[in-house]
Amino acid sequence: MANTKIPHATAKRLPIYYRYLHFLSDAGKQRVSSTELADAVKVDSATIRRDFSYFGALGKRGYGYDVENLLAFFRKTLKQDKLTNVALIGVGNLGHALLNYNFHQSNNVRISAAFDINEDITGTIQSGVPVYHMNDMKEQLTVQQIEIVILTVPAPVAQEVTNELVEVGVKGILNFTPLRITVPNTVRVQNVDLTNELQTLIYFLDKFGSHNENDA
Repeated sequence: MANTKIPHATAKRLPIYYRYLHFLSDAGKQRVSSTELADAVKVDSATIRRDFSYFGALGKRGYGYDVENLLAFFRKTLKQDKLTNVALIGVGNLGHALLNYNFHQSNNVRISAAFDINEDITGTIQSGVPVYHMNDMKEQLTVQQIEIVILTVPAPVAQEVTNELVEVGVKGILNFTPLRITVPNTVRVQNVDLTNELQTLIYFLDKFGSHNENDA
């Protein structure tokens, strides 16, 4: 598996599988078939079997998949067997919403620090998270050894902030800004453009109606 390149579409589906396996485990279900998984997560069973095949023999023909074993495998694969601390850069309206979101539900991610320039909130605790001034960002990220951040700053300063994040060794950025930031190939960026997603949804509704389209 170490030398196997996992397709991007497959990687995006792994958290979906993991979340549903949590539901099954909580319900006391011991095994599940690819057909049952397909009905639940709206991904065809052939795609599920192909996705799982990248990781070796996870199930048995005629038996399906052992829920607890599969859950434990994906927990380790997705690094959910240990707590991951992330930082929030920008505590505006969206930033506040993310602070209030329960990341601990079905995963092991915690926002442990937030940064902003608004002196009304810097030096305070917001939703259980300390908010530091942006001037302290590089020092705190280094001290707290945080390598993953959520970026929700205004677009005009997004690249400047990104450059500072790269300087202190940040490895992953979940970018909520509309700007496509530039980073070296040592840094992974995941773009989340809510406006673009909404416009895409409107387009598909207009062209194709309400038929569900899942990523291939």
